[in-house]
Amino acid sequence: MEHKYSFEKLEVWKDARIFVTEMYKLTDLFPSSEKYGLISQIQRASVSIASNIAEGTSRFSDKEKIRFVEIAYGSVMEVYCQLCIALDLNFINNNQFDIMKYRLESLSAKLSALKRAYSKRME
Repeated sequence: MEHKYSFEKLEVWKDARIFVTEMYKLTDLFPSSEKYGLISQIQRASVSIASNIAEGTSRFSDKEKIRFVEIAYGSVMEVYCQLCIALDLNFINNNQFDIMKYRLESLSAKLSALKRAYSKRME
């Protein structure tokens, strides 16, 4: 795949994109009554992670880029909270929760590294 935009080269964006697919597959297992509730919330927040990484790279200042990384991080926290609720409601099991929690921790660490990289360029 040819990389046209700078965000396509970022490992964190690639991982976030894979995470979206995994979350859609996982939420397919939720009760259909949650289609406009938790399913929709989790899917939107998951997409928001990758989207904000991409949008942030289009900004000219590193300060703005950092802001979008922080928004993506906020979406990571939102998905984590929603997964906790899904676990409480028995929509997912402990193993599914642990796998997704690990993925979120990895995304979080990579977002922190990206934020540090932008911050260092501002010094």
